[in-house]
Amino acid sequence: MNSLATGLLRVMLVFMFLGVLLTQVWVLPDISRSLADQYPEVAQLRTPILVTSIIGLAAAQLVLVCVWRLLTLVRRDAVFSPAAFRWVDVIIAAAAGAGVLALGLLLWLSGQTAETGVQPGIALMLIGSSVLAGGIALLVGVLRSLLAKAVGLKGEATNLRAELDEVI
Repeated sequence: MNSLATGLLRVMLVFMFLGVLLTQVWVLPDISRSLADQYPEVAQLRTPILVTSIIGLAAAQLVLVCVWRLLTLVRRDAVFSPAAFRWVDVIIAAAAGAGVLALGLLLWLSGQTAETGVQPGIALMLIGSSVLAGGIALLVGVLRSLLAKAVGLKGEATNLRAELDEVI
C-alpha cells in the first residue's frame, strides 16, 4: 500500500476519532438533556441510555485505534505477521460487544417501557445497529482467516526460499 493512501487514511481516522469523541462529550449529553426536559415522563431513562451510548461509541473508537495500529504494521511491511492478529481480534471483539450492547439496550428499554412499548424507530435503530455490528464482526472474522492463510503462505515461502538458497 502506498504511503499516500495510508497517510490519507490516517487523517481520516483522526477526524473520525475526533468526531466520535465530540459526539460522546458534547452532542449526546446535550441531546439527552433536551429530551429529558421535553419528555419528563421518561427522564429516568436518560442516564442509562447515555452511558450505554457512550460505551458503544467507545467500541467504535477502539476499532479506529486498531485500524491505526494495523496501518503501522502495513507501513513496516509486517502486516502478514502474528502481531496483526491481536489487533484484528480486538476489532472482532469490539464489534461483537457493540452488537450485544445494542441488543441489551433494546431488551432493557422493552422492560422499562412495557406499558407503552419501545418506539418503533428506536427499536429498528437498535436492531439495525446490532445487525451491522454483528456483520462487521463476521466480516472481519473472515478477513482474519484470510490473514492466517497469508501468514502461513508467507512462512511456507520463506522456508522454500531458505531451502533454495541451500541448494544454490
